[in-house]
Amino acid sequence: MINPFDGVKIALGALRVNVMRSLLTMLGIVIGVAAVIVMVAVGAGAREMIGSQIKSIGSNLIMVVPGASTQSGARMGAGSVHTLTSEDAEAIALECPAVKFVAPIWGQVTQVVYGNRNWRTRVSGTTTDYFPVREWTIRFGRVFTPQEEQRAAKVAVVGTTVVENLMGDTYPLGKTIRIQNVPFRIIGVMESKGQSPRGNDQDDSIYIPLRTAQYRLFGTPFPGEVRAVLVQAKEIRLIPEAERQITELLTRRHRIGPLQEKDFTVRNLTEMLKAATKALRIMTTLLGAIAAISLVVGGIGIMNIMLVSVTERTREIGIRMAVGARSGDILSQFLIEAVVLSMLGGIIGMAVGVGGAYIFHTISSWPAIISPLAAAIALLFSAAVGVFFGFYPAFKASRLHPIEALRYE
Repeated sequence: MINPFDGVKIALGALRVNVMRSLLTMLGIVIGVAAVIVMVAVGAGAREMIGSQIKSIGSNLIMVVPGASTQSGARMGAGSVHTLTSEDAEAIALECPAVKFVAPIWGQVTQVVYGNRNWRTRVSGTTTDYFPVREWTIRFGRVFTPQEEQRAAKVAVVGTTVVENLMGDTYPLGKTIRIQNVPFRIIGVMESKGQSPRGNDQDDSIYIPLRTAQYRLFGTPFPGEVRAVLVQAKEIRLIPEAERQITELLTRRHRIGPLQEKDFTVRNLTEMLKAATKALRIMTTLLGAIAAISLVVGGIGIMNIMLVSVTERTREIGIRMAVGARSGDILSQFLIEAVVLSMLGGIIGMAVGVGGAYIFHTISSWPAIISPLAAAIALLFSAAVGVFFGFYPAFKASRLHPIEALRYE
């Protein structure tokens, strides 16, 4: 039996005879392996980014919004009340055992002024429960108290983007900003959260007490109206139960009959991660199919070039058999050549894939996480391609008759 190390040396020598042909033969393997590595790197980065964005919203989170959910979006149910109210939020907190925190929200995008600077941002009126619901911590300062909520105090907690654009390097605590010409004192600055899953800057926001927004700043067309209610379930396993309890409570409070359309929608925000992951899985599968096709094409190229090599080296095969080489030796030699060819393509493909993932990350700022396991699997798969597609040419070479091979011109 031929020594594997000697077989590799002979294979490398055979490949050096026609370097350009060997490189072109490896191209399919290079593209396939590179595509696998880039695909896995981008997919892993996307999963991490989506996961961190979902986590930045808050865990075990449920959102209740006014309007019935339809295929065309949210709209109001016919004959139903128009809005959710603060009283609805209080009822959810009191009567739903699976719920931990409840935070009603009322707000809009408006102009904010500090000195001679102004900035357009989202101003949201809410309660102190909003911050634990969103799992949002204070960078410095504090959040408003329940007492400040009750008396509709003109205090504000701001995001870092607002501070940067309104105040620059000025220390913000205690400073007065004007929202629609109403003065507010800054009492706290939030830690940075970055972008939301929709790409919005979560730090570009100001939070004030709910009653302040409803009665001193924006006003409401209906008493106690809110735009949404954020709810945090006590545990992730209790999210379905919390949804059921909220739906039953609001259906009862709004006097909605069995055949009537609901005037509210309950959304489980943790499902966003599952939906995003499912879409990412589909994309990954499609890219994987493309990579697999490239590897198969590369394998066919290897088979083709090995058949050509067998034809070109027929006399060499005859000489080896004449001096004592067995069919198994010939089979092993050509099989080793096919594997070496595919493995070299795999190694080059790994380098191209890592470089491609880095370039993609640099250009798009999309995270790309290189997986050593994926790289190893891609390399092993390229070797398997070499074995699979190289076997037939190697077998054909091993079955040549020595005398006929020596006579071949």
